[in-house]
Amino acid sequence: MTTPKPSSSAGPPANAFIVIDGRRWRASDPQIPPNLRQELVNELMAARRAVRDADTEVAVRASRRRVSDAKVALGERGHAWWLPPDPAAMTRRIEATARALLRSRAPDRTICPSDVARVVGAGAWRALLPVVRDHAVAMSGRGALEILRGGQRVTDEPTRGVLRYRLAPGGTDGA
Repeated sequence: MTTPKPSSSAGPPANAFIVIDGRRWRASDPQIPPNLRQELVNELMAARRAVRDADTEVAVRASRRRVSDAKVALGERGHAWWLPPDPAAMTRRIEATARALLRSRAPDRTICPSDVARVVGAGAWRALLPVVRDHAVAMSGRGALEILRGGQRVTDEPTRGVLRYRLAPGGTDGA
């Protein structure tokens, strides 16, 4: 069950924070669909384990970027999920969500643009699809992901048709 996001003038909703051992933490966006929320939580836990197990400074930094991406995707870091986003915040969350979902899946697996839109856009995810596709094109240009149509890399019209995204070979596109 999802609840509507209040306006920015109403202040944070009652479910905006959780308290653990007396410390207040921002809660995950409650409008993320449960299956995608679980996938992002699994990625967050895997990233935290990678930070713990890292044996070089480069590996620690890469693992911390994974943690950050998962937390931004979940709405626990960055622009508060209950506030109307500005364009920079929307860009950050869309790209972090795409990276986190792609990392959470096997290297040969893909995500759908709607997966990203559903995490970031909640009930308005369909209206967000063109924005997600535009950001995927930008990420593809940086070598972070590949855009596929029918299992083949797209070289023309990368925002049209049924698309899937996968991590580019060697692509990390740090946060």
